Amino acid sequence: MHDIIRQLEEKRAAARLGGGQKRIDAQHAKGKLSARERIELLLDAGSFEEWDMFVEHRCRDFGMAEQTIPGDGVVTGYGTINGRPVFTFSQDFTVFGGSLSEAHAEKIAKIMDQALKVGAPIIGLNDSGGARIQEGVASLGGYADIFQRNVMASGVVPQISMIMGPCAGGAVYSPAMTDFIFMVKDSSYMFVTGPDVVKTVTHEEVTAEELGGAMTHSTRSGVADQVFVDDVEALLMLRRFVDFLPASNRERPPQRPTTDVAEREEPSLDSLIPDDPNKPYDIKELIYKIVDENDFFELQPDYAQNIVIGFGRMEGSTVGVVANQPMVLAGCLNIQASIKAARFVRFCDAFNIPILTLVDVPGFMPGTSQEYGGIIKHGAKLLYAFAEATVPKVTLITRKAYGGAYDVMSSKHLRGDVNIVWPSAEIAVMGPKGAVEIIFRSDIGDVAKIEARTEEYRKKFANPFIAGSRGYIDDVIKPRMTRKRICRSLVMLRNKKLENPWRKHGNVPL
Repeated sequence: MHDIIRQLEEKRAAARLGGGQKRIDAQHAKGKLSARERIELLLDAGSFEEWDMFVEHRCRDFGMAEQTIPGDGVVTGYGTINGRPVFTFSQDFTVFGGSLSEAHAEKIAKIMDQALKVGAPIIGLNDSGGARIQEGVASLGGYADIFQRNVMASGVVPQISMIMGPCAGGAVYSPAMTDFIFMVKDSSYMFVTGPDVVKTVTHEEVTAEELGGAMTHSTRSGVADQVFVDDVEALLMLRRFVDFLPASNRERPPQRPTTDVAEREEPSLDSLIPDDPNKPYDIKELIYKIVDENDFFELQPDYAQNIVIGFGRMEGSTVGVVANQPMVLAGCLNIQASIKAARFVRFCDAFNIPILTLVDVPGFMPGTSQEYGGIIKHGAKLLYAFAEATVPKVTLITRKAYGGAYDVMSSKHLRGDVNIVWPSAEIAVMGPKGAVEIIFRSDIGDVAKIEARTEEYRKKFANPFIAGSRGYIDDVIKPRMTRKRICRSLVMLRNKKLENPWRKHGNVPL
């Protein structure tokens, strides 16, 4: 028995060493942690239960029979984050560059299947050179097996991808189907085809960082939801992020004790809106002042900045926040903002997270680039997402809510549960000046007459009371009372029951 135990420990030691100390040192030299160090930092101390430590590849071609390493380039298993169970895999770049083999894929698929059975989040720590070329189509089949599970898990358990190294070719499509993608600055990148292929096919000269680095995907493509400075910050922030999410679609959002009372007033909000209706203000100031303990986890902060999305808590319970940002493009909705917000709304709806919508929107962005780019269909994605959502929906209009954008931003007409406004709210088809110049086109040359008509229109329509008289809003509140009123609304909506008509699935305007 002692010999067997000794052999077991030797095999475990070999598996823990991965590709060897020299390659682990090379990882460290790049400022990157090893696959196992990442899991240790992500999960609660001592909670990790590893599966398939002794799995090896089955390839016998190209000299691979002599190169077998226990674990085959990925560490898989389950553990807890702040006491809550999660399943995770961490690809090991020290073993065949983290490349995916048939056995490697089977290990990942196995924990994904188990996560679905028990209802727990799946967290992937990606650091892989792609498919293992020596295995040919077997490795491609492995990717497809993972893709299928990504689709089956969508809307059932949260799926999070942390890109901590290369992620290229077919490998990118698994993270693309997960709910959130985080990246690490200067050490992670994602692209379908690398710089060499791009140069051959399109004759473009581009570096890996420019083509698919963290900054590219967080500012230009919108692929990444957040970027972190290094592995340590990324994993600590991931622990914080998971705390906002329910374990599965069968659960409510987690409840966290807070000393921040629901009745708290915020007098500074009374002066947040400038007297000049064309002057911007920062909507994030409002968000931070109304959520519990100023704790807001923003997603995609550097992409489509005219809309703000992220998670906060009200009375200890998670809410998803969607807010127009007057500081950028006056808060207009454009293609990028619509896609960004629509996907977030659909995630919240899938996982029973109430949606708080803060509205200050002058309309959809005009222009040929928007029309040619398909703003009609892309804008409809956000409309569809809000209309389809059955979770509690609380909407606050702070200032402008013009045109179709008023409808889209979780209005009462899209089954908004509680729609409240500040006294500064202006709900109309369009801004007073634009409206007057259309209605009284013949008077455009007469400046005094146009100004008088504009003031008349402003008094008649650019206020919340016309909408209030029709029941489109539920109340006009003092800004300082915002947190209190939202918290009360969410408590009232806690047991909301609403079901959409049965269907296999809707046809989102993709």
